[in-house]
Amino acid sequence: MDTLSQLWMGFDQVLVPQNLLFCFLGTLIGTLIGVLPGVGPLVAIAILLPITYFLSPLAGLIMLSGIYYGAQYGGSTTAILVRLPGENSSIVTCIDGYEMARQGRAGAALAVAALASLFAGCVATLILAILSPLLIELALLFGPPEYCALMVLGLVAAVVIAQGPIDKALAMIVLGLLVGSIGTDVNSGIPRFTFGVPALMDGIGFIPLAMGVFAMSEVIKSLEDPEARGAGMVTVKRLWPSAEDFRRSWPAAMRGTAIGSSLGILPGGGAYLGSFVAYALEKRISAAPERFGAGAVEGVAAPESANNAAAQTSFIPLLSLGIPGNAVIALMAGAMMMQGIQPGPQVITTRPELFWGLVASMFVGNVMLVIINLPLIRIWVMLLKVPYRLLYPAVIVFACIGTYTVGNNTFDVFVLMVLGLLGYLFLKLDCEPAPLLLAFVVGPLLEENFRRAMHLSRGSLSVFVERPISAGLLLAALTLIVIVALPGIRRGRDRVFEGSS
Repeated sequence: MDTLSQLWMGFDQVLVPQNLLFCFLGTLIGTLIGVLPGVGPLVAIAILLPITYFLSPLAGLIMLSGIYYGAQYGGSTTAILVRLPGENSSIVTCIDGYEMARQGRAGAALAVAALASLFAGCVATLILAILSPLLIELALLFGPPEYCALMVLGLVAAVVIAQGPIDKALAMIVLGLLVGSIGTDVNSGIPRFTFGVPALMDGIGFIPLAMGVFAMSEVIKSLEDPEARGAGMVTVKRLWPSAEDFRRSWPAAMRGTAIGSSLGILPGGGAYLGSFVAYALEKRISAAPERFGAGAVEGVAAPESANNAAAQTSFIPLLSLGIPGNAVIALMAGAMMMQGIQPGPQVITTRPELFWGLVASMFVGNVMLVIINLPLIRIWVMLLKVPYRLLYPAVIVFACIGTYTVGNNTFDVFVLMVLGLLGYLFLKLDCEPAPLLLAFVVGPLLEENFRRAMHLSRGSLSVFVERPISAGLLLAALTLIVIVALPGIRRGRDRVFEGSS
C-alpha cells in the first residue's frame, strides 16, 4: 500500500502542465530519433543534455527518459515498413515485420509492435516501482568495498555485452578510466594528465565527451554512406490485427517482457540483447519454426516487448544503487550530477518526488507513445526522405551550441571536435564507444570507493574478500570473464553481434 501511495504522489508530480509537456516532447523526439536511422537516443540525449541544465531535475529526467524508451518504439516503424531499423534493438523486428508488410499486413505488424511495447513498458515500470525501493535495503548494507566490487562487475558486464571483439571493448574501458582521471586529484590537489593545459585542470567535460564520441562521430561517418533512403517502402492499410494475430502475439509479448525486464536490470544488459534473446526463444519453442522469417507475428511481438521492457528496467541499477547499466543510463547519471543530485539509494529517500515522479512519467509516456504515434505513421515514413546533408549540419550546430552553453568555454568546443574525430576512429576500428562512456562515469566513483576501502582496511586488499557481498560480486565478475573466455561461448557471442552490425 505504501508503494501505491508513493506512486500516487508521483502522478501528482507528473500531471502538471510543465512535466506533461516535457513528457510529450521526450516521447515525440524519441520516436522521431528512432525513425531516423543513424541518429539514435545516445546522440539525441547527448545533444539535448545541456538543455536539462535550465530545467527542473524532474522535467529534465522525464524528457530524457522519454527519448530513450520512445526511440525503442520509433525504431520498429521503419524496421517494419522499409526494413531499415532506426535502432539496434529493432534489427530483429525487420525479419518478420517487413515480411508481414510485404504480405499486406503492415498495419497489423505496427499495431502489434505498439501494443506489445505498451504492455511491456507498463509491466517493466511496475517492476521498477516495486524493485527499486526493495533494493535500497540491500544498498544500505553496502560500504566502499561493496560499491567498488559492484562497479567492477558493471564494467566487466559492459565488456561482455559490448558489440565487437572483447579485447577492444576492454581497451575502451581502460581508456574511459584514464580519461576520467584527467584533472585535479580531489584528495591531493595535484593535477593529473593535464600536460600543462590550464583548461584541463577541471578534467574533460561529460557533455563534450558524450557529444563527440557519439554525435560528431556519426556525422563524420555519414559522409561515407550513400543517400539511398525510402526505397522499398510499403503502404499502410488497416491498423488493427486479426484475432489470430492477437492469439499468437500475446504469449510472445509476455515472454518478451519477462526476458527484457530481467536483462535490463543486469549491469551491461540492454534493449538490443533482450530483443535477440526473445526472438531466439520464440523460434526455439515454436511448433512451426519455419514460420519465422516469413511473417510470424510472434517475431514482432517478442523483440518489441523485450526491448521496451529492458529500456524501462535499466533505470533500476541507477536509481537504487547508483550504477549506470548502459551508455544511455550513463547520460542520465550525468544529467542528475549536473543538477547536483548523486545517483543512488539516497535519491529515493531524500528526493522521493523525483524518483516516483520519474516512475509515474513512464506510465504516462508509454500511453502517449501509442496515442501520438499510430496516427503519425505516414509522417514518420516521409521523414525518411530527408537528405542526410540537411540533417547532420543541424546536429553539428546543436552540438556546438550545447557544449559552449554549459561551460561558456570555447575550449570545450575544441575538445568536442577532437573527440568527434577520435570517435570516428573508434568506429573505423570496430571499437564500440559505449564502454568508454560507462567507464568515464563510473571511474571516479570507483577510485573514490577504492580509496575509502583502502583507508578502512589500512591498505589491505583482503577487505574485498572478507566481506561476503563484495566477495560475491567479485566472484560474479570473475565468473563472467571465465565464461565468455570459453571458445564456444565467445564464438556464439561474436555471431550474435555480427548479425546486429
